[in-house]
Amino acid sequence: MTDDHPVPVERLVHAGSAVVALLFALVVASLISQLVTSVAVEIGVVTRDTNAFAIFRTVANFGGFLPAVIGYLLLTDQRRLVSVSLPSIREVGIIVGSAVVLYALQIGLLLALREFGLRTGQNPATMAPGDPVVYYGAMVAVSLFVVGPAEELLLRGVVQGGLRRSFDAAPAILIAALMFGVLHGNIEGTAVEQVSYMGVTVILGAILGVLYEKTENVLVPGFAHGLYNAIIFAGLLRGVL
Repeated sequence: MTDDHPVPVERLVHAGSAVVALLFALVVASLISQLVTSVAVEIGVVTRDTNAFAIFRTVANFGGFLPAVIGYLLLTDQRRLVSVSLPSIREVGIIVGSAVVLYALQIGLLLALREFGLRTGQNPATMAPGDPVVYYGAMVAVSLFVVGPAEELLLRGVVQGGLRRSFDAAPAILIAALMFGVLHGNIEGTAVEQVSYMGVTVILGAILGVLYEKTENVLVPGFAHGLYNAIIFAGLLRGVL
């Protein structure tokens, strides 16, 4: 965990390492996604501008976080930085309860923003390129088993875990949540709507950070995040049935 009296230089080094880890993972995952997706298109596995292509690219992009994180941990000799284990029955209950809380909180935050005449932009991932029933149905599973765990492995496991080497829990959670929010700035909408969206994301990310801090198991916030996303896509699916 943290040192009793971390010096400013150590804090800067660990904060810088967290940023480097994030950028490294994003670059590696992007390269893997582009390569795998291009090959899939070339050999006819998927066709561009289809549900299959969008889903395949999402899996490739977020799945790319895994080799990126493993590579980073090996290159920096930090194999024990990420705390991960198979969720217990108690942790499964925490996962489900946390996902429901995240979803309810999101609704509450969106309603609060509307009271001030503000709205959030739309995440491109919620826009089906083809048959929405097929797309939203597939994204329920992809969100739960790929997107949520992959993002939390990187943001909470590596970034927050790295910050905790010299920061107390609160600043480590907040910094990781802010990075999480920035990553979700690429959405459809005005600048104000984008900032509003990132603000909501930062709050949700902080809760996920607390989950990791309390459970010391990155799969707990990972599946809670995934289930939360899955609930959103399930709601979209219900709307088009």
